[in-house]
Formats: sequence, structure tokens, C-alpha cells
Amino acid sequence: MFIRHFVVGLLAVSAAALAATVELLPADIKFDEPFGVAFDKAGNTWVIEFKGNRLIRLDKAGKANVVAEGSAFREPHGVVINHEEQIFIADTHNNRVLKMDVATGKTSTVAGNGEKGFSGDGGPATKAAFNGIFAIDLSPKGDMLYIADLSNRRVRRVDLRSGIVTTVAGNGEKGVPVDGAKGAESPLVDPRAVTADGKGNVYILERGGNALRVVDKAGRIRTLIKPGDITPDLKGPKHLCLDRNGDVIIADAENHLVRRFSIKTGKTTTVAGTGEKGDRIDAANPRQTLLNRPHGVFVHKDGTLYITDSYNHRILKVRGF
Repeated sequence: MFIRHFVVGLLAVSAAALAATVELLPADIKFDEPFGVAFDKAGNTWVIEFKGNRLIRLDKAGKANVVAEGSAFREPHGVVINHEEQIFIADTHNNRVLKMDVATGKTSTVAGNGEKGFSGDGGPATKAAFNGIFAIDLSPKGDMLYIADLSNRRVRRVDLRSGIVTTVAGNGEKGVPVDGAKGAESPLVDPRAVTADGKGNVYILERGGNALRVVDKAGRIRTLIKPGDITPDLKGPKHLCLDRNGDVIIADAENHLVRRFSIKTGKTTTVAGTGEKGDRIDAANPRQTLLNRPHGVFVHKDGTLYITDSYNHRILKVRGF
């Protein structure tokens, strides 16, 4: 009976691997360390580059249009689009979040006064100080903007209806939070990325802490992955998102892997990468495809996973993962 169950399980895993495919995102442009990806209703893909300092729009055929570049940003990392077709950009080292209307191109500041520091909780986000905005995300309803304020060791939230900013997690001190403690009163190591689900949970990825944490709808924090929990340990993870099942997808950059944390089972599995640095693509198997410090993961509404394989200066599309 054991052998039968083992073989059936192995066949199921093999079938899943065979069903998955990998391809390059078509683009008639050379990327320069792409970090963020977002999608609009017209089917365009938007890419933000860290080193290139460019916001690029790609149509379905891969034709590129550089919408903004150069002095418009200072090493931006993240980009998201809401239901109203407004683009939010994490302008990292200008310590602000910008908003651009897709139709008009008009740009304004949503969060950050441009000064490096910490201030402003309970007041207008545009008057608040941040220190290194490395990742942003919207709530599923689009009414809340979450900000990984890395050097302040905080995750903050902007109510887009009122414009008020508050802290969700982190008290500014460096440390490991105690499970069950209030998130906003707890230390964090270095929150690098954040995402939220429709149940009120806010997931936080720590780069140097090599940990995945969650703040529940009651505001209590809990650690889901910490060093020693999985093999290999997370190593300098840079980004996360949720797939259509609500599981957490992690860009485990320094391990050259993309991994999935199952909310139901608590287990972590590999989605893409072998753990070896390289650029080989295995079109039929993402787990035999080589990555080089992937910095972003994004799941399209159709279920396709986009990986910003940053140091290979490319974006991969994984289907059926």
C-alpha cells in the first residue's frame, strides 16, 4: 500500500511538472534589471526597472513604449495597477509612491514627502516621511496601499479614500517578533516586501531576516517561515505575491529559486529554479530552468506567473505551475 501511494504521488508530481511551461516575455527592448510587473485591462504589461530607471509598457506582441525614465525616478522597485487604471510606483530612493493615470499620463504623489526619515502616522501620507520604499501592493478591493518601508523596519498602509497613513507592523526596532503580539508594536528585521489577501491578512517578507510573517485581521503577527524551518533556508528573499489559491509565492533571490508556501499545509515547495545560478531555460520544466537573482514574482489573473529574473535582465512566464 505504501509503495502504491508513493508511486501515485510521484506520478502526480511528475504530471504537474510536465504540465508547466516556461517562456520569455516577448519584448523588443533590452531590460536593465527589471523588478516590478503589473497588468492593465487592455492586456498591456507594465515593467519598472531598478537600474534602468524606466517605466515600460509592452503590448501583447511585445512592442515596447518607454513611458517615463531618467530623472522621473530614483531606482524604483515596485509597480501595481488598480481597478481604475491608475499606476502606483515605488520610487524607492526618492522615498515616495507615485500615481500615474494610464489614460492621461498625469502623475502625482500618493505617499512620501521626499525626505528620508520616519514621521506622519495618523496624518496625510503625502506629508509623511519614509526611508526606502522597496515594495508596494494594493488590497484586493484596491482601497488600501501597503508599503514596505524597509529602513524604518515598518510596513505601513495608506487608506486611499482618506489619504491617511498608519503602521501595520514594526515599531522601528530590529528584532524577531513574538507570535501573537501586536504587529504594530513588534520589532522586524527588515521588511522587503508586502502583500495582502481578501481576508485581512498582510504577508511580510524579510530580506535579512530570511523570514515570512503574517499580520492577521486582528493585528496580531505570526511567523510562517524562519531560518531552520525549510531546506534550504530562505536566502535574501526579495518579493512575494499570492497565487489564485491564496498561497504565497516567494522570489528567493540569493538561492536563485521561486518557491511556494502553502497556506493550508504550511509546506514550502519549489516552483522554478534549481538553486544554481544561470540562464538556461527548460521550456517544459520551470524547476530545471536556471535563474539569476529573481527579484519579483507576479501572478496574472489568468494564473500565469511572471518572474523578473533581474540579473539575467529578462522576464519569464510560467504557466501551469
